[in-house]
Amino acid sequence: MEHSLLRDLLFVLAGSELFRYFLHYIVGGGSLSLRPVLTGPDMAYLGSRVVFRCIAPDSSPPITYELMGDSGDLIFTDTDIQGDQSVPFYLKVTATSEGSYHCKATAGGSTGVSNSIKLSVVTPALNTRVTSEPFPPVAYEGSHIVLSCNVTRGSHLSYTWFFNRKEITSPTSPFFHLTGNKVVMEEVTPEHAGYYYCMAWSSVQDIRRFSSSAEVQVTVKAYVSKPRVSYSISKEGASYHGNVTCWSTRGSPPVNISLLLDDKEMRSVTASESVAAWFPVDIVPGLDMGVARCKINTEVQELISEPVTLEVVPVGGEVKVEVEYLFRADSRLVAARLNCQISRGTFPFVSWLLNDSVLEDSRIQPLLSHYTLADHRRTLFLATLHPEEFGYYRCRVRDSYDDSGPWVESAAELVRVPEVFIATIEVITIAFCCFLFLMLAVGVGCVYKMFDHKQARAHITTTNPSSDARPMSAPTSQSGAKQADTSSVDCDDLYQVYRPAEHITTLHINTTLSY
Repeated sequence: MEHSLLRDLLFVLAGSELFRYFLHYIVGGGSLSLRPVLTGPDMAYLGSRVVFRCIAPDSSPPITYELMGDSGDLIFTDTDIQGDQSVPFYLKVTATSEGSYHCKATAGGSTGVSNSIKLSVVTPALNTRVTSEPFPPVAYEGSHIVLSCNVTRGSHLSYTWFFNRKEITSPTSPFFHLTGNKVVMEEVTPEHAGYYYCMAWSSVQDIRRFSSSAEVQVTVKAYVSKPRVSYSISKEGASYHGNVTCWSTRGSPPVNISLLLDDKEMRSVTASESVAAWFPVDIVPGLDMGVARCKINTEVQELISEPVTLEVVPVGGEVKVEVEYLFRADSRLVAARLNCQISRGTFPFVSWLLNDSVLEDSRIQPLLSHYTLADHRRTLFLATLHPEEFGYYRCRVRDSYDDSGPWVESAAELVRVPEVFIATIEVITIAFCCFLFLMLAVGVGCVYKMFDHKQARAHITTTNPSSDARPMSAPTSQSGAKQADTSSVDCDDLYQVYRPAEHITTLHINTTLSY
């Protein structure tokens, strides 16, 4: 009975706070050992409010908690009078709040120090902008461009780049190299040209704050190709006006274009819209006005064109039409090509006539429906050759810059189905028929001789069954037979080649029976 009472008493004491306090006191060598625990964030935005909580489990109240900084300075203090209650410490985050924190708990003359938490202060990005190397971001093909995403202030930042409003990612954008706050373009191409902007952002406990820059245009300039030069002439009243055109097939403006006449610079302009310029010059038909060149200058290039002599030769001399017939692979006539040959003339205007009527006169219904003009109207293609296309064709030429100038006309050329073509077809047809008739005659002759030879041999076999009873005229007959064999050997061979052996046997039997 006494043992049972003692056991119940010990069980009650083991569950009491006083007993646990006593055990801590005994284990701690006469003083209690406190083990407080500090919880709280490790990152926080500048200007936000955070809370740290400190608790010393299994400690008897009252318990005093102190929040301490790196240097041991006391920041906050509070008391838990109930026990097993965490004490909150509210902190306004400033630039000086970054560092390590711990709390100290004191109860019943015992003190314990908690774990340490390092708080990082995150400054949101502010005034994000894009800078470039080189500046401004203009470069020639093959050059190096680096764009940087810079902020006035900010910490713990990540960066996202956009090209023409689409996000740049390393796997999907092999033309870009992302590193830190930069996007690097090693050897730029025209595909790199466009608009770029960046976003600087930070994230704390799933809360993201970001700042975007303005767009920056990157220009990739193409190198200018070798310039070309051409000239033209026009007439107003009795006066002539010349114009020289300088241009390049490739390149990025702006460029400086100069006109050189006999190696002397006459005029110069800055082309900002395209790589082309036009210069008025004095020009007189029939006179050599000098040698023109074009020169183009850029920041990195200086190019000059091939020389062109400024001389306008009026139309003159002989003009003639050459006709060429076009055939398909099966020798069928399908089209014709007419070329207007001009002896001289720098700027000729060509007109075509069919049976003395202008072919392309827009005032009347066109004479032909299937034709094409090419090579500055010097070539006339007749896509079909029907009776409506047949007739006499002529070309006439005048200076294109003088609408009232005289025409120089060619002689008329007849276009129709060529007689040579018809004669060739007839010759081929006659030759084929003759060849067919000859082969038929040879075949009939061979067959006739073959039958005659077989019948002769069958007759000899019937009248002379034994070789011993030959008549005295046998040598003569054998000689004649031999001659017959010799004369018909080609036909026999030909017959044997084209007829099976069994057919020959059948023919021999039938001939024998007929006797």
